[in-house]
Amino acid sequence: MEMDVASVQAFLDEHFPQGYGRVEAVAPQTARLRLTVADEHLRPGGTVSGPTMMGLADTAIYVAILANVGPVAAAVTTNLNANFLRRPPVRDLLADARLLKVGRRLAVGEVSIHTDGDAEPVAHVTATYSLPPR
Repeated sequence: MEMDVASVQAFLDEHFPQGYGRVEAVAPQTARLRLTVADEHLRPGGTVSGPTMMGLADTAIYVAILANVGPVAAAVTTNLNANFLRRPPVRDLLADARLLKVGRRLAVGEVSIHTDGDAEPVAHVTATYSLPPR
């Protein structure tokens, strides 16, 4: 582990303030973020928007990379695929990220998003990140 919860959150606050959610946990190859859902995250029909969930998932994988590789501000998303599985109720969202592979130039991860209090996922996201030379 390169960074703990406090150092990852401080890095995000300084370098990526537009990111979604707050860091709840980091561990080897994993991270958990919580997003407190507010009106700006909703779409017509009173459900959480897809872009909100995609932003949360993208941030969760970035946090897992930071926690496990270190402060790499220049890591960027090169691919993101989202599957929306069910309509989420308007409650906090939890994003559990898991890194599947971290190489010299690429990192691949997946995220399961569920609402607080529900075990069933509302979305599943995979993403690839390009890592800068170290």
